[in-house]
Amino acid sequence: MKVLVTGGAGFIGSNLVRFLLNEHPDYRVINADKLGVGSNVQSLDDLKSDKKYKFIKSDTSDPKFAGRVIKDVEAVFNLAAESHVDRSIANPFLFLQSNTIGTFNLLEAMRKSNEDAKFVQVSTDEVYGEIDAGSFDENVLLKPSSAYAASKAAADLFCLAHFKTYGLKIVITRCTNNFGPYQFPEKLVPKTVARASMNLQVPIYGSGKNVRDWIYVLDHCKALDIVLQKGKVGEIYNISSGNELENIEIVKKILRIMNKPEKLITFVEDRPGHDIRYSLDSSKVRGELGWKPKYRFDEALRSTVEWYLENKWWWESLATDEVIHPTPWNLKW
Repeated sequence: MKVLVTGGAGFIGSNLVRFLLNEHPDYRVINADKLGVGSNVQSLDDLKSDKKYKFIKSDTSDPKFAGRVIKDVEAVFNLAAESHVDRSIANPFLFLQSNTIGTFNLLEAMRKSNEDAKFVQVSTDEVYGEIDAGSFDENVLLKPSSAYAASKAAADLFCLAHFKTYGLKIVITRCTNNFGPYQFPEKLVPKTVARASMNLQVPIYGSGKNVRDWIYVLDHCKALDIVLQKGKVGEIYNISSGNELENIEIVKKILRIMNKPEKLITFVEDRPGHDIRYSLDSSKVRGELGWKPKYRFDEALRSTVEWYLENKWWWESLATDEVIHPTPWNLKW
């Protein structure tokens, strides 16, 4: 099978590319990425000589590129996206352009030249907004709080419209917070490791009581693989692990793994529109498709922290003052 992964030089994308090649020796994988913020082509340097892997620098927000990369593939995983909420507060247009228009361009390219391909839209739990108690299933009203979440929600709706109107083979997945190797250092886990390793204060937004469900990236990759194989077109599948923790708990766990003192923690102003809690009901993907998480949270978090400490060559040049800034939404992006 010939598979296109858009955004394949990003965090989840690079892990997915490697996962697919390892799991499916008969697959050929094309990685299309514009190499913007959050991408690092070095994440897949070890695949340069693999004849089953091909990298193309291309921006899905340009319809010509979208049409070119999607023409001859049998499946698409769309992960091309601006993904950092903090930056979406400072510059929302970039998120509309990449996340919504980029997805629309891919859908239109499929409609015109490759309507038989199966398209997996990799979305986010943030499209649902916050929830005080219980968990969201796939049928609830979308109430995004940030420009990032709104741009992803809009992309999801275009996917559903193209399924219903044009019969495209669309499946949508919505996953909780990922962690693991090759994550850009602006995100909570690598940012904490980076700042603590430099003995800098580790910023916590607001009270640190915001709750997220954390999933190891390879569990997410496995779910995406299963959705491609078994997922019913026109359906939405939530992906979650059940590891719901406050942000302050995550940071404290990382500092303990690093043998760093909690006095490094500092509380800063809260991010505008910061949702209190996300929670997804993933019984559908578990019951209908047979997926379940494999990795235990504490073990996966420890191995992740150790990976960043052992691979400073990968992130040190990326961890600029701007990227690991305590309140990045106040910067100009």
